[in-house]
Amino acid sequence: MNSRNSLSAWCIDRPIATLLLTFALVLLGVIAFPRLPVAPLPEADFPTIQVTAQLPGASPETMASSVATPLEVQFSAIPGMTQMTSSSALGSTNLILQFSLEKSIDTAAQEVQAAINTATARLPQDMPSPPTWRKVNPADSPVLILTVSSPQMPANELSDYAETLLARQLSQIEGVGLINITGQLRPAIRVQAQPEKLAALGLTLADLRQAIQQTSLNLAKGALYGDSSVSTLATNDQLFHPEEYAQLIVSYRDGAPVHLKDVAKVINGAENAYVKAWSGEQQGLNLVVFRQPGANIVETVDGVMEALPRLEQMLPASVQVSVLNDRTQTIRASLHEVEITLLIAVALVIGVMALFLRQWSATLIVSSVLGVSLTASFALMYLFGFSLNNLTLVAIVIAVGFVVDDAIVVVENIHRHLEAGDSKREAAIKGAGEIGFTVVSISFSLVAAFIPLLFMGGVVGRLFKEFALTATSTILISVVVSLTLAPTLCALFMDRPKHREQQSVSFGDRLLAWYERVLVKALAHQRLMLGIFGVTLALAVVGYVAIPKGFFPVQDTGFILGTSEGAADISYPDMIKKHQALAKVLEADPAVKTFSHAVGVTGSNQTIANGRFWIALKDRSDRDVSASEFIDRLRPKLAKVPGVVLYLRAGQDINLSSGPTRSQYQYVLKSNDGAALNLWTQRLTERLKANPAFRDLSNDLQLGASVTRIDIDRRAAARFGLTTTDIDQALYDAFGQRQISEFQTETNQYKVILELDARQRGKAESLNYFYLRSPLTGEMVPLSVLAKVAPPSTGPLSISHDGLFPAANLSFNLAPGVALGDAVQILERTQRELGMPDSIIGNFQGAAQAFQSSLSSQPWLILAALVAVYIILGVLYESFVHPLTIISTLPSAGLGALALLWLTGQDFSIMGLIGIVLLIGIVKKNGILLIDFALDAQRNLGMSPEQAIHQACLTRFRPIMMTTLAALLGAVPLMFGMGAGAELRQPLGIAVVGGLLVSQALTLFTTPIIYLALERLFHRRQAPREVAQPNAS
Repeated sequence: MNSRNSLSAWCIDRPIATLLLTFALVLLGVIAFPRLPVAPLPEADFPTIQVTAQLPGASPETMASSVATPLEVQFSAIPGMTQMTSSSALGSTNLILQFSLEKSIDTAAQEVQAAINTATARLPQDMPSPPTWRKVNPADSPVLILTVSSPQMPANELSDYAETLLARQLSQIEGVGLINITGQLRPAIRVQAQPEKLAALGLTLADLRQAIQQTSLNLAKGALYGDSSVSTLATNDQLFHPEEYAQLIVSYRDGAPVHLKDVAKVINGAENAYVKAWSGEQQGLNLVVFRQPGANIVETVDGVMEALPRLEQMLPASVQVSVLNDRTQTIRASLHEVEITLLIAVALVIGVMALFLRQWSATLIVSSVLGVSLTASFALMYLFGFSLNNLTLVAIVIAVGFVVDDAIVVVENIHRHLEAGDSKREAAIKGAGEIGFTVVSISFSLVAAFIPLLFMGGVVGRLFKEFALTATSTILISVVVSLTLAPTLCALFMDRPKHREQQSVSFGDRLLAWYERVLVKALAHQRLMLGIFGVTLALAVVGYVAIPKGFFPVQDTGFILGTSEGAADISYPDMIKKHQALAKVLEADPAVKTFSHAVGVTGSNQTIANGRFWIALKDRSDRDVSASEFIDRLRPKLAKVPGVVLYLRAGQDINLSSGPTRSQYQYVLKSNDGAALNLWTQRLTERLKANPAFRDLSNDLQLGASVTRIDIDRRAAARFGLTTTDIDQALYDAFGQRQISEFQTETNQYKVILELDARQRGKAESLNYFYLRSPLTGEMVPLSVLAKVAPPSTGPLSISHDGLFPAANLSFNLAPGVALGDAVQILERTQRELGMPDSIIGNFQGAAQAFQSSLSSQPWLILAALVAVYIILGVLYESFVHPLTIISTLPSAGLGALALLWLTGQDFSIMGLIGIVLLIGIVKKNGILLIDFALDAQRNLGMSPEQAIHQACLTRFRPIMMTTLAALLGAVPLMFGMGAGAELRQPLGIAVVGGLLVSQALTLFTTPIIYLALERLFHRRQAPREVAQPNAS
């Protein structure tokens, strides 16, 4: 193509138009930047619906068989559902339904509601309310956790303020999504019956229940429509206070009324009496705030923090609201670190250009291209709906090296023409025109390496789509800017180089002289160099197979999640004591900033034997340990608290577990034989606990729960006209915290709970005071005549299902230095060694499952990137052979990346894999620069292949060194990055730096040899076809 008819020449001839269009690009980027949402990671919505069903007092077996199973049967027919798990405990069932990423969450919600409607006929009729569902995103973490506490206010009143005032007002703030209240004690009126008094008066618990249900109502009454006015009818049919309920008449004996207060205590209490939460040492609760999908996290949290002072003025003076964990602090710190990294990368790259070009005008021109390209990329990010997050900013940091590559190649070629004596305008037109095809080849083949990332499946693919498109967009912008703005600025402002005799010998000149001497020796020993290439290829393959493999690096977000586990039959008061002992251990650690904890059935916690801890660490600069080191340090101290275990895990920006977990990774066993499942789960757990690769390994089989079994004599019951249902209902009235009525206020609805007096609830002897009324005789029948209390036994505290089958979940963390891939192999090998029957199926879930999926796709992803690059290069060069020469630069890069990851103790994680993909795009640039020149020299200058490649190496040595150093130094800040978010960035930086160092050291010598070998092998003596005419100077 004629250089004078190129896009570059058009821009050089119209400098004002070029500068104004460039200014428009920069202006768009400046406008878009502050409008970009801020997040720790890209959006990775995981369509998930949580279904909750309540039947207070029902055993785990009852909840699993009569509630969970009917719902699961209906849910299993919903199309697009990928996983269904459930957990049933005393009085509650939680189901988690996960759908394919392509499934609309709104459509899934409609289908879930339809399934619930269909299953309702098969559910227990005495459930206080139908099952409820809500949309959740397990991949999303809470953006803010607030603690609400008071040294004086009763817990149920505090909970009422938190729900009716704080939670409802905060949920109206823009960007705020779901707000969970953990440790909630919703106010209720509790009627605590005294069985001996009931028996003395010939009354039953059913009499109390029916009297309360019939006396406190809130029904429609109508209105009076008169000739002149309309008057609404109102009555005092509702009771609101314990004193009013206490005066309620439940029956008459000997003509005298029997009031509720005569046979029961009526008190203000809570819906669930077995929940307690603390904020530090004070009793309190947590408001866990999630954002809406796509909302700006920083703006959302800022909106909440701005509203808090106004809301606090509406609270009683004793109520304190404090921040337990503000996710934006680490997000801000992480993004600030990336921004600093970006500035360092830019400064290093500009320094390299100044070192080689030795001319400030040329350096400033390349810097201008860099600034314009990076700024304009923000406009495309806004257009695509991306956010400013760790991955997109890392993409821009890495793109610094790519962007200057294009500009360096253009400016360096123009600089060479100026040295040859051309005018500024002529040099700019010739230099840009000659190098245009090379720039396009480099950039398009680089973009091709990113194409496979766009087709990655699962959540990982969702995460890296923004990374790949951000980097690709920046590169494509740089191509346009390098071929338009750079030559225009060169024609206007570039200084003419000094004559050679006026220049001192530069660093680049000395380096070129050394390279020429070594290159001559390499060309003289071609078989040796081919052997070195073969060894490099073999070592790269062996290194990939041997290196420990992981998933995502464990982040230090400054937030720790804890799950406590006591004995399966532990009492509520004992569990409180254990929690307070654990809290004292946490208080004594200098790394802890603040924490809260809860015991009982609250939030995701379903049993009394389990509790939750939320621990906020001090800023990373104010503590001497990372989050993982903090957990390791605390583990032996916590183990000294008898009768309870606290499992800790570091909070992560991306959470792939479908439900609450004790540790970082999960493995699930399931079988249709529950007894065999329990036996083999315990065996596998004990064997794995003995392996030093695992930490905090446990399972969720809590089989030691105490069971008081009552054997009903059906014949005796039938003689009195009583049924099993009558007996079950009486027991439910006494021990089930039965919700028998409710009353409404202007702000909320509250329950009325029926139960036995507190002194009687925990003793089996209280059954001796139970009486039922015979429908045949009307007389009172002692329960002891109808049923006997069996000897104590044990049963499950909770029951888990996975896809309709009984399941057991194993959770584990990894010992320091152990890769997830090694742990997966150990677990699978141990399962085989135990001889576990085929009827028990095991599979990983959460992060471990995603790791297995990504591990199987890694080789294909790398191969796809290579094929994409080969196809683009083959199309550009109209050749099957020359792309192979260019791709031959890649094995050394892979070897360098793997070697440096191994030397620095890093797993080959997803971030390392992305580094390899980046290297595929980066290092083949050296080959393109050499091959492009050599082909042109053979065709136009009549050189032999040996002469052409030798001259190509010397002529293109300076741009090769400059572009490689630019890319390398752009990654160095990532490699040595410290502060928030460094765990994610370091593996990528290490891989890129290691790959560039080794590839640069080898490919400058092996690529010419491979070029000559392929020339001889395929007898490539003619010039390339005219369809693609790569040009060089």
